[in-house]
Amino acid sequence: MGSTYSVKYVRTEGAPAVEALQAETEAILAEVDRQMSTYRDDSLISRFNRAPAGSCMAMPAEMLQLVSVGQALAQESGGAFDLTLEPLLNLWGFGPQARVERLPTAEQLAEARSRTGHRHLRIDGERLCKDVDLQLDLNSIAAGYTVDRIVARLVELGVTRYLVDVTGELKAAGRKPGGDAWRIAIEAPRDDERVAQRVLELDGYGISTSGDYRNYFEENGTRYSHTLDPQTGAPIGHKLASVTVADPSTLRADGLSTLLMVLGPARGLAYAERAGIAAFFVIRDGERFVTQTSGAFERLFAEGEEQ
Repeated sequence: MGSTYSVKYVRTEGAPAVEALQAETEAILAEVDRQMSTYRDDSLISRFNRAPAGSCMAMPAEMLQLVSVGQALAQESGGAFDLTLEPLLNLWGFGPQARVERLPTAEQLAEARSRTGHRHLRIDGERLCKDVDLQLDLNSIAAGYTVDRIVARLVELGVTRYLVDVTGELKAAGRKPGGDAWRIAIEAPRDDERVAQRVLELDGYGISTSGDYRNYFEENGTRYSHTLDPQTGAPIGHKLASVTVADPSTLRADGLSTLLMVLGPARGLAYAERAGIAAFFVIRDGERFVTQTSGAFERLFAEGEEQ
């Protein structure tokens, strides 16, 4: 995934050795990479992306599960979430086949948009099918899914107290040896330094943060984020700098943080309240940031209290 992972856990009698758990973890990471990496020509997703319009391809259950979750998020959000944006990501300079960060022409944008859209992707039994020459990209949910896979394997092997982090998506359960909760910090969306915006105590929840402050470019004084709005085919243009979501499923938290980032501060908060999503929004206000939280987030992480 071009990033890092970390597994911290409390050893108990009968639990496997560190080396065994590391091997189990890296086997899962390698499988996800073989199946879902858009940066590998030999991955399943790259083979699917090279297949012509109107074709179907047999896929393992794990791949179909992720597509199913992504399609459900697309339906629930009226298209604010979309797994088929890779042609647009490449065009804007953020995808695996991107060559240069530049502003596309109207003609280039129209051509790329003709090859995107969740409605052109469907599951047919054990096969994945596409109606147009689209390219699937699971990067908005694959890391959260991987966290859940690793956690499930740890629990099968007798580990119940852990903090698992894959590319910044994470999940924790139980308590540390001294009885303290696992604590994680939500990072303030600053370019110049790393500062904690808020510290959370986690037990049984996955956490995902999406933001526009790490991957972007500027041209003629305008900032272009790597988060694209499927409705326009262009980078988001609102004031939302980052959004953090907590959910028992790290996979779902991963997808929801992207979805809310696309919707922006007003529509995103309204969506989170309607859907009961625990979300923390950081919004640009001139040279400073303001924060807003959904009711579900405050109930889950009351200031100064354990969840």
